[in-house]
Parts: sequence; C-alpha cells; structure tokens
Amino acid sequence: MADKKLRFNSKVIHGGQEPDKAYGAVMPPIYQTSTYAQSSPGSHKGYEYSRSANPTRSALEKALASIENGNHGLAFASGLAAIDAVLKLMVPGDEVISTADLYGGSYRLFKRVFENYGIVFHFVDMAETSGILKCLNKNTKLIWVETPTNPMMNIIDIKAISEEAKRENVLLAVDNTFATPYLQTPLDLGADIVMHSATKYLGGHSDVVLGALVVNDQELAKKLYFIQNASGAVAGPMDSFLVLRGIKTLHVRMQRHCENGEAIAKYLNDHPKVEQVYWPGFENHPNHHIAKVQMNGFGGMISFIPKGSNYTDAIKIVESLKVFTLAESLGGVESLAGHPASMTHASIPKEEREKSGIVDALIRLSVGIEDIEDLIEDLSQALE
Repeated sequence: MADKKLRFNSKVIHGGQEPDKAYGAVMPPIYQTSTYAQSSPGSHKGYEYSRSANPTRSALEKALASIENGNHGLAFASGLAAIDAVLKLMVPGDEVISTADLYGGSYRLFKRVFENYGIVFHFVDMAETSGILKCLNKNTKLIWVETPTNPMMNIIDIKAISEEAKRENVLLAVDNTFATPYLQTPLDLGADIVMHSATKYLGGHSDVVLGALVVNDQELAKKLYFIQNASGAVAGPMDSFLVLRGIKTLHVRMQRHCENGEAIAKYLNDHPKVEQVYWPGFENHPNHHIAKVQMNGFGGMISFIPKGSNYTDAIKIVESLKVFTLAESLGGVESLAGHPASMTHASIPKEEREKSGIVDALIRLSVGIEDIEDLIEDLSQALE
C-alpha cells in the first residue's frame, strides 16, 4: 500500500483513505443502512448486508490497518468483542499465556467465559521472557500481552516474546490500547495480532465504544473476518465514523498527553505525600530500557500510591478531584481518575489483584490535554 510510505502524522489523516466515490466527500459518509440494493441475486457493488460489511466501517478498518502498519483491520462493537473474536480462534484444550497484570474485563472474559469452554489460561509475570517459558507446551496456542500494562504500567519486551512465540508456532497478540500506534507498533516488533479498545485514545473524546484488531497474515485475517461476521459483534456506522474522525487528530492529542503525563509523573514523584509512582518514563521504572527502545514516548497513563493511605484514603482523594473526572475509561481529551480496586479491576479477586501490585490504595490517572497548571493544582488540593 502506498500509504505505508507516509510518515505517521500524515498517515493518521490520509492512510488508507480516499474521497468518497459517489460525490467526492473528503470525510467518509455515514452509511446508515442495514442492506443494499442488488441488480441480480448476488450481484452488488461490494456490499450486501451491514453485519458483513459497511462502507463507513470499511473506511475505518483501512485506517486502522494503515496506522498500525498492518494489512488487514477489523472493527468491533467494543474492545472486549475484539478480544472475544481472538479467543474464538481457540478450541477446547488449547492454552493461553496471558500477562498477569491486565485489564479486569480481559481477565473476566478469560476466566469466567472462555475457561468454561475448556480453554486453559496461565497468568504470568512477563517482565522477563523466562516468565512464559515455564508455561509453554504443545497445547499453547496464544500469548496475550499488554504493554504498558493496566494499571501497573509494566513494560513487556514484544520483540523478545515474539521470537519465542515464532519458535513454538504460537500466536502473539498485543493489546496496544495504552500506547497507541503513535508510541509503538507491535506488528513491526513481531506480533501477529494488535488489539485496541478504540473507545480510548483512538476515539479520543469519550463519546464512542468500539474495538479493533489489526493483522498482517491473510489467512489469519480470513479466520477473524469469518468470526466477526458469524458472531456479529460489529461496529456500527456512526461509531465507525466517530473513531475515524478521532484517529485524524491522534498525533496531536498524543503529543500533549505525553507532555502532560511527564509533568504529572514528575510532580507526583516529588510530592511528599506520594509513596510510589508508576510511569515508564522514569529510569528506575522496571524495563525502562525496553520502553526506550520499543516506544516513541511514555504516554499519559500514570498510577500512584499516596503515602500511608488505604482504601478509604484513596477513595477520598479521587472524590476530591475537580478538574480530573472520577470515571471509568481513559484516553479522552479530558483527564480522568480511577480507583482500580473498586472500578476497572473489581472483577479480579483481591488476592490476585494484590499479587500484581493492584493494592487498595492505588489510583490510576489518564492525563488529558488541559493546561498542565490546572491539573497540577487539582492534584495538589486533592492530596492535601
């Protein structure tokens, strides 16, 4: 594809895109239709039913593939619907090795849905590639990676794990939601599948729920397209349009997210009432040296533990914020604060959460693109 030659800032605007053929519309129209006229049974203009394909969704899927340096993009009704499609590549008896520290919704889907169908899951610390070796066996079919992880911001070496996966003929899927293709492109590092909750940074405005997969291999794409169509958890045309619009400003938003994230991380790190800050940009952050190589920046996601605090203290702090909004999700233009133990990761048993460092006092921030002075003042008054 010619757009692979474009640099990233140009690719988010033009990659995979062309003016609409009907009237030359620069932005792809919202094709709000369920079905399409056929001149004869089976004779149509490329579209027959919108669960199978829709022109607006197709435009988004081309853009998704372009920004991830992939060949095939698929858009789903949510990030979990996208993960669901990947797991439907498995059959009973297959084993999946997953990052131990991962989004609570992913853990819930793995343990409470797919485990019931005979899929075996191993949750391991992937800070070192040796973490996966003890679980690899002839039944292993998929390695599931988040990096940076949610919410501990752990960094996992995608390239090193991809080498192990290829050696054993195992699929490697990477949840790239936190980093986005602005900061890292897992397919270029050897991953087979890239997944996004496009609800987050790709949409960028907290106004849509959508998931995405991007792959290079044509046979793998065919299998996933079949599952997408057969299961039906597809993205609607309006949602597809909103994410496509969001992608066009991804680069400028991510630049500000990274700038503000760095400033907040350093502020919290120097604050006398903060015990620990988790942000990949610090030199003492675990695997910081890997983040420097596989990422183009360190993002706007930060977690921290207030000094001497407990569950009640953490709740009081997040409830005291005025510019940061206490809410689920992340990646919008507005700054959000969350309490993982009671919100995003509540579905993970307490003892399992705490093994990964998700203690009751942990607070997670999604740093938005507001004036940094306002964000720091807000944190300051809440910590006081």
